[in-house]
Amino acid sequence: MLSQPLWFLDTLVRVRVSHREGADRISILEHLAPHGDSPPLHIHHTEDEAFHVIEGTLQLRVGVEDQTVGSGESLLAPKGVPHTYRVLSDRARWLTVTTGRDFEEFVRAMSRPALRPELPPPGGPPTPEAAAVLAETALRYGIEIVGPPLG
Repeated sequence: MLSQPLWFLDTLVRVRVSHREGADRISILEHLAPHGDSPPLHIHHTEDEAFHVIEGTLQLRVGVEDQTVGSGESLLAPKGVPHTYRVLSDRARWLTVTTGRDFEEFVRAMSRPALRPELPPPGGPPTPEAAAVLAETALRYGIEIVGPPLG
């Protein structure tokens, strides 16, 4: 089932498989992000998060290890381990796979419908108020922000 594209922060997200569709609550989200995009370092307390890169290159930090992951490669960020990414290529497209509802519902809660199926206009660094809302909303979905983005 294809859903309405979403603008999630500075990325375009499509829910390819929703946790709502099956008994095992598998969620597959497709992300498109511009060069330099990097979320704050964070921990998922309820779900592992698997990344599979479709195009482009990501620097993925999982724990204290940094790894460069390119097209066709995958990496697991286990629950309870701090992780983040940074887009190294002009843009990157990847899938995230989780088995639960929290990450998908967090993305939905922090998104707005995409006006076009392309990247949103750049938002720039978040204001302190926007960063606080992001952190508070993340906590409601078992995600704890523990550090800055990669830069």
